[in-house]
Amino acid sequence: MDQPSSEFKSKGGLARIAAATGYSIAGFRHAWQHEHAFRQELMVALPAAIVALCLPISAFQKLALIAVLGLVLLVELINAAIEAVVDRVSLERHPLSKAAKDLGSAAVALAVAMAAATWAVVLYNRFF
Repeated sequence: MDQPSSEFKSKGGLARIAAATGYSIAGFRHAWQHEHAFRQELMVALPAAIVALCLPISAFQKLALIAVLGLVLLVELINAAIEAVVDRVSLERHPLSKAAKDLGSAAVALAVAMAAATWAVVLYNRFF
C-alpha cells in the first residue's frame, strides 16, 4: 500500500541530493549563528583534529580521535534540533518538554565523555 505523499517529501535523483546538500549547509549555518554550544565545541574540535593529525600515532588512532570529535558535534546538532522542535511546539513549561531537552543534553554529555575517554586512552598509551 502506498504512503500518502506530502509536499515536503523529497523527490529522487540529483535534485534530491542537491536539495539535501542545501538543507545541510543551512543547518550548519543556523548552528553556527544560533547555537553557542555548537560554536564552542567546533572551536575545540577543529584545533584538536589538527593536533590529532600531527600526533605520532597510527592512522586508526587518528581516525578515532577525530571521529569522537565529530560525534560530539553530531549529537550537539541533534540536541539543537530537539530543542528547536520542543520550542516550536510550545514555550510553556511542561515536564515532557523538560525531559526532551534534558535527554538531549545528557546525550551531548555522554558524547563529550566518550571523546574525552578516547583521547585519554590514546594519549596515555602513546606517551606514558
